[in-house]
Amino acid sequence: MAKKLYVGNLSYSTNDDALRTFFSQAGAVESASVLMDKMTGRSRGFGFVEMTSDEDAAKAVETLNGQELDGRKLVVNEARPMTDKPPRRSFGGGRSDDRGGFGGGSRGGFGGGHRDY
Repeated sequence: MAKKLYVGNLSYSTNDDALRTFFSQAGAVESASVLMDKMTGRSRGFGFVEMTSDEDAAKAVETLNGQELDGRKLVVNEARPMTDKPPRRSFGGGRSDDRGGFGGGSRGGFGGGHRDY
């Protein structure tokens, strides 16, 4: 069964092929991917490698963690499963009244708002 590894502290110039080649020294690599930022198209500095066996994955963690690739010392460990995260809040702060905007507060400006004297 394949074992997924997290690889952190990647150089922005490291690509999928370089990652696959680097990890192949520890054993058979099923897949290797560097995560890319959707907006900029640049590497996010981490990725995932799937090794074909648990033994190869353990060897990769033991031998490649702390090793240099493209001038950066890698962080290699077993990937943790994704967890359910609560949805992100929008800039509106979840408000449903007529104020909208960035979460409320005073309306700003000079004399803004109601005063009871």
